[in-house]
Formats: sequence, C-alpha cells, structure tokens
Amino acid sequence: MKRTDFKFDSRDGKSKIHGVKWEPDTEPKAVVILVHGMAEHLNRYEAFAKFLCDNGFVVAGNEHLGHGGSVGENPKGYFCHRDPATVVVRDVHRLKKTIQSEYPTLPVFIFGHSMGSLITRNYLTRYGTGVKGAVISGTLMTPKALLGVMKVLIAVLTFFQGEKHPSVLLNTLAFSAYNKRIPDAKTPFDWLTRDEDIVNKYISDLYCGFLFTVNGFETLRELSKRLYDKSLLEKIPKDFPVMFIYGGEDPTGEYGAGVKRVIDQYRELGIKDITDKCYPEDRHELLNELNKEQVMQDVLEWFEGHI
Repeated sequence: MKRTDFKFDSRDGKSKIHGVKWEPDTEPKAVVILVHGMAEHLNRYEAFAKFLCDNGFVVAGNEHLGHGGSVGENPKGYFCHRDPATVVVRDVHRLKKTIQSEYPTLPVFIFGHSMGSLITRNYLTRYGTGVKGAVISGTLMTPKALLGVMKVLIAVLTFFQGEKHPSVLLNTLAFSAYNKRIPDAKTPFDWLTRDEDIVNKYISDLYCGFLFTVNGFETLRELSKRLYDKSLLEKIPKDFPVMFIYGGEDPTGEYGAGVKRVIDQYRELGIKDITDKCYPEDRHELLNELNKEQVMQDVLEWFEGHI
C-alpha cells in the first residue's frame, strides 16, 4: 500500500483541504471515497484503508474544514462563514473528481460515517449519478422539532457569542445523554465503542473530541434539515445501491430507530437496492468496534458485489 498526502483548494474560496490517498500494490478494481465524522480525522481510518487496499481498492478521503490537517487560522470545529453545509459537500466532490481523473475507468463508491453520513446523504442528492453506490455508517435522523429549537438557540448564541465560539451548551445538549445505556461508563466517550483502548486514544488525541463551534453545530443542523427536503431527495437515482450499517447500541442513531426512519425514507423514494445491516451489540464506531474485522469484511463483500 502506498499513502500520499496532498492539499487542494476548498470550495470556501479561502482554505486548503488536506487529502489522503491510499493505493494498492496490485492493479486496482474500484475507488472508495471516505467521508469522516465529527471531531476526528482520517488517520483513524488507516486500518480500514489498508484492508480495502489489500483487496484491490484505491481509497481516498479529505479532512473537512475545521478538522485534522484542514484546520487553518480558524478554530477547530469551525467550517466557514458562507453556506458551510454546501461547501463541505462540494469539497468531497472536488476530491472525488480529482481521484477519478487519475482512475477514469474505475467505479467509485462512497463511505460516510456519522457526520460524514449526513454529508454523504446530501452528496447523493447532488452527485448521486456519478457514484456506483454508498455505505452509510452510524447515521441519524434528527427530529424536525429539535432542528427548529436548534435554529433559534444557534441564532441567539451567534448573536451573543459569535459563530466561532466553541459551544459547551450545544455540546452538552447534543451528547450528555449518550452514555445513559452504559451503566459502567468510565469516560464521556464510551458510547463510541466497546474497545477501551480506542476510546482512550480518542480522548488523548488533540484532533479528536474537541468542542464544535456555534458555526459547526449550525452546519450539522442545516445538513440534517436538507435531508427532509423531498425535492432534493428525489434527485437520488432510484436504482442507486446503498448499504446502511449501524450498531444496535449506538445512541446517535437512537439505537437503530433513527436509522430505520432513514431506511424507510429511502424506500418511500422508490430506492430498492437497500442493505440493512445492524450489529446488535455495537456502539457508534463500527470500524473501531470489537468485531471490526467482520464489519470490514461485510462492507468489502458489498462493494465487490456492486462493482
């Protein structure tokens, strides 16, 4: 496997985005674009990228604005001032086009986790005709009423604190209940995975688990709101294949209930090639769970079955 780190211009017109490409030592058969989650970075996907490379896939990802190597002069967890919910999607598309230009004959898949799943689901409403299929990991469907409350609260906080202010209040409202089904929780992040080593590494990593800014939470709210817009959702091709993977003990997806609502939404749109894969004992980060080898194998087989 060969790893290449590179930079490209963000669609915000100001920033540089850090990208990573992993290439197999053998002739590749497809491309997978990784879309990472909130308050993390691409190095956490290295093992997954290696696994896919070992099986003949080119893998590439970009670190979103405010994350990892894409953190510039603004604080971590801040995207950009103007329409960040569109910018993050278009940054992924710019990466996809860059990699596709190097491998023009290969099919391209997309894998989005958590916040990255929201970006990916928005991506499909814009650019779904250009990818072969998608794996949606650890996704969520925030209730409309809560999005309305968030809009008001974020507007007030933006007025009094500014959009670049790291928000303890919003973070508490979003995540304080996530450990409620873990009676022996040792850290605020035990909901991520049952693997304690992974949790401890996450906590000690300066580029993981940081507070999102008010702007960051507004970006999440807008990404989520757009996923209720039927005029946008109707643009996803009806023959588009999608695999949903999620943990039965993942609070982000309401322990499966929120994911089921997304799956039902896709079925109502007329999308028929849907794979629904729940890992009953797993928490949020399936690629970092105790059974991660099985998860990776399941995803690999799905990719290979749709080339």
